[in-house]
Amino acid sequence: MDTTTRPVLLSLAACVLALSLPAGAHHSFPAQYDASKPVSLTGRVTNVEWTNPHIFIYMDVQDEATGDVVNWALELGGPNTLLRLGWKRDSLQPDDLITVEGSLARDGSPLANAKSIVMVETGQRMLAGSSEDAGTAER
Repeated sequence: MDTTTRPVLLSLAACVLALSLPAGAHHSFPAQYDASKPVSLTGRVTNVEWTNPHIFIYMDVQDEATGDVVNWALELGGPNTLLRLGWKRDSLQPDDLITVEGSLARDGSPLANAKSIVMVETGQRMLAGSSEDAGTAER
């Protein structure tokens, strides 16, 4: 291999590797969530992770059957999607009381894909940029 071919091949390999990494971390809605299993959860926000590729909200929800408090993870759209829907980084804060409508995870864990969020105290409804209905979100 001559001195000009090797750097070109190494650069090409690095580009292919870099482009494949983000794709491996992303998943489709039906692979992880079941649209035929809707869920409505009401509880207090414990944490908001405003990161790519999806924002996650964590909330404590009291299990009606046992009375135990379960911390749920709720997947929303990405930051750019939520910004276009009118969200700000501080739209939700720990201790906010919210009701979330969404779809349960297929594996039965306390994980859901959020479709909408209602602030209980004000009644304000916000769309969550769900990957279930990407491109069809109402305003």
